[in-house]
Amino acid sequence: MAEPDLEQLYVHESVENVIPAKAFVDAFSDLPVPAELVGDDEEYDASDGVVTYAPREEFLDAGWVHCARAGYDAFDTEAYAEADVPLTNSSGIHGATVGEVAIGCMLSLARLLHVYRDHQNETEWYTPEYERPFTVENERLCVLGLGTIGEGIATRANGLGMDVDGVRRSDEPVPGVSEIYDPDELHEAISEARFVAITLPHTEETDGLLSTAEFEAMREDSYLVNVARGPIVDEEALVAAIEDGEIAGAALDVFETEPLLEESPLWEMEEVIVMPHKGSATNRYHLDIAELVSENVERYRAGEELRNRVA
Repeated sequence: MAEPDLEQLYVHESVENVIPAKAFVDAFSDLPVPAELVGDDEEYDASDGVVTYAPREEFLDAGWVHCARAGYDAFDTEAYAEADVPLTNSSGIHGATVGEVAIGCMLSLARLLHVYRDHQNETEWYTPEYERPFTVENERLCVLGLGTIGEGIATRANGLGMDVDGVRRSDEPVPGVSEIYDPDELHEAISEARFVAITLPHTEETDGLLSTAEFEAMREDSYLVNVARGPIVDEEALVAAIEDGEIAGAALDVFETEPLLEESPLWEMEEVIVMPHKGSATNRYHLDIAELVSENVERYRAGEELRNRVA
């Protein structure tokens, strides 16, 4: 349990990777402790809280550290546990933002919106084959991972009339999801889905989870949507699956290497949507994170359990 002696909140300049630092600091104007933007030359002690995008060894001297993103795999959680410094992350606030992006991708892949834009850029009046465009209504979606983002996708897809299944360890009901499969039933779960959306965290267990065998299990007219982490998908196997017609295409916001390498075949594939890992990017993302951090400031000072504690 954190000690209720927080006196200063520091915002590390690395948050600029995802949000405007000044506006983020300004969002803490009503906090009972001062907030200050700092760089790598700052020193910390147990009365300090730090919000950062990137890990730094000196943060282990602080009283509490918040990772300004959902994925915290870059942070050494064992080191934080050993130093008895609470580490929290920004999960739980991406249901709407990333959920909308995933749904937008599925609609685009179904109705060829991305293809029309490509032809617009070439001033070409393009008419697809009659059989190609389809409606997502009544199509099956399988969501791998049913946390905040997975549920955000599922409820929105359900609202569009899609038949939604999911994969996760718990069989607790999720709004909008018709059937939940155990991870051991992955191939069965994805075998009849028109869309497979990944919202899982990247762990040793999920590394390379979708590879050749999984793409062979999917329908030939199916699409992969990855808004989670790049290494969950074997990228070389994905390219081969699309080239060989094992699946129809993909929408990818994350990649094994980011930015996506210039020589990647994914850039040139018409049935692939490439996005620059901006699924959560909106003009109020800094406020979403600030609301979570502010709640934890209050919890810390009250000696209560921190929300989203990961170490």
